[in-house]
Amino acid sequence: MCGACSGNSASARSAPWAGPGNAMRRRSPGGKPRLGHALKKARRERRTLVFLDESGLSQRPHRARTWAPRGQTPVLTFHFNWKSLSAIAGLTPRNFYFRLHAGSIKSPQVIEFLQALHRQIPGKVLLLWDGAPIHRSKRVAAYLAQQTDWLHVERLPAYAPELNPVEYLWSYWKEHELANFCPKDIWELGHAASQALKRIRHRKRRPKLIAAFFAQAELF
Repeated sequence: MCGACSGNSASARSAPWAGPGNAMRRRSPGGKPRLGHALKKARRERRTLVFLDESGLSQRPHRARTWAPRGQTPVLTFHFNWKSLSAIAGLTPRNFYFRLHAGSIKSPQVIEFLQALHRQIPGKVLLLWDGAPIHRSKRVAAYLAQQTDWLHVERLPAYAPELNPVEYLWSYWKEHELANFCPKDIWELGHAASQALKRIRHRKRRPKLIAAFFAQAELF
């Protein structure tokens, strides 16, 4: 199960990759880190800025407030099991790309997604992600070391998921598109999850949604 869409970028010469750096150099008046040299690098080298993150779903519903007749409490009936679905997404200031996988995401899936990004986004990319173990694995590091002609990686600060705008995409996906959804099985969950992300991606108000995700992260 996967999804992909077009992106915008332009080519430029890239400096050699020397391992992921720390993308945060400035702080907002409230003390929250902001993008510093990473943003300048993307503009100077005409790179597409991409934030990447992973998330998970299970057959247990994401509960949210809803309407019901007076005196009738809404009841959710679902299958309690441990089968799960994982999602990986890359978010640019204009668009986003995603793939879904049964079970957990590991190094091979991360590499496959980066390869898909390279096909979908023309030109050079500045990738920002957290320090999750799968992002620091030997297999991923070896792949990144071979992609210096188009990809530069910066690492977000530890223990600060709120700095990644993809987190707000996940929240919108679960709280608005999949709220109170009770799938019969993992395949129904996968179909609904994929269709929900496609609906978000194809909406006319997508640019405003993406702008809101970036605004919530307060990085600029």
